[in-house]
Amino acid sequence: MAEQLLPIQNSSQKPSGFALFNLGFRPFFLFGALFSFLAILWWGGIFVYGWPAPRLPFAPVYWHAHEMIFGYGMAVVAGFLLTAVRNWTNMPTLHGLPLAVLALLWLAARLAGIMLPNHVLPMALLDGLFNVSLIVAIAWPIVRAKQKQQISVVSKVTLLFLANGLFYLGAMGVLAQGIAWGLYSGVYLLVSLLFLMARRVLPFFIERGVGYPVQLKNRAWIDHASLYGFLLFWIADVFWRNVAVAAVLAALLFVIQAIRLMDWYTKGIWRKPLLWVLFAGYGCATFGFLLKALTPLLGLSPFLAIHAFAVGGIGIMTVGMMARVALGHTGRDIQQPPRLLTPVFIFLLAAFFARVLLPMIAPVHYLLWVGAAQAAWLSAFMLFVWVYAPMLVQPRVDGLPG
Repeated sequence: MAEQLLPIQNSSQKPSGFALFNLGFRPFFLFGALFSFLAILWWGGIFVYGWPAPRLPFAPVYWHAHEMIFGYGMAVVAGFLLTAVRNWTNMPTLHGLPLAVLALLWLAARLAGIMLPNHVLPMALLDGLFNVSLIVAIAWPIVRAKQKQQISVVSKVTLLFLANGLFYLGAMGVLAQGIAWGLYSGVYLLVSLLFLMARRVLPFFIERGVGYPVQLKNRAWIDHASLYGFLLFWIADVFWRNVAVAAVLAALLFVIQAIRLMDWYTKGIWRKPLLWVLFAGYGCATFGFLLKALTPLLGLSPFLAIHAFAVGGIGIMTVGMMARVALGHTGRDIQQPPRLLTPVFIFLLAAFFARVLLPMIAPVHYLLWVGAAQAAWLSAFMLFVWVYAPMLVQPRVDGLPG
């Protein structure tokens, strides 16, 4: 009988099977992207067209802010860290049924806010349980591997959990400033976590991705100034509410982050969408510090700076990270990303332009610019889900686990 040879699997063949709960990035990137699309679609209808809002004992704008920070944002954080910690520690992270349960907790918290009108406690308990479970899930492998350098990541996720708790205490009438403290802390802590991740990976990605020899700078004083300056800025702006001090610290942070971007710049990034999108997202968040510094001087709306952080920093950087991580961890070539990724990134930049810059130029058309930003955001996430959903639910194309 002739010997039968097994075919070699390659990236052009479609893998078979269901792999959604094989590794953390899969469910959380997919659910997070889908939720972002649906939440902004609903919020756009509420804000622009007067659709009915979720019946919760706090304003619809707080629901929008909370769900984009602690819903979408935390989903991306969970997916990224559950995947990254496995690589850092060489130890398994949640997969299979435990991962499905964690994803279900996240989803249940989102649905509780909509399906249980005027009740905050069920949403708060589910969200808190998800946050605590995520902290344990990423901390346990780090502690077992004795990787003390990763504790900063765990501490930021823990602070995000506490910020979420402040929001719920405010929503339940326990803490007068809880909603504001929780939401602003959530934005700043997410940006801080993304900056930390970018500091670890973006110079590495650029040096190995531009196609020519380049050595980028990483200055120790920038690392320390960024960390402590951000901490002081967060305290001054959120808890002390000292506008002048917060503006000065924001100006310093703008200069610090601008120097870092110059140290990381090389013209080859513009030929690589997976590089320029992360660089641009970092730049948009850096611009947020400039807007924060100029707001009291020019009388700008404070929401412009917040949306520079949220749309530009969090939105663009998270999509860039999801796009790259999902390609690499499904066995695909990150040097040949899907062609539709470039339109995804351009739509997100358009959303930033419409939400942050155009209201400064022509504030009389504010509602139009908000609607345009929402349309661009929806277009970006619709394309992203279209491209990545099959990758996230199917096994790796190279046959490896994960």
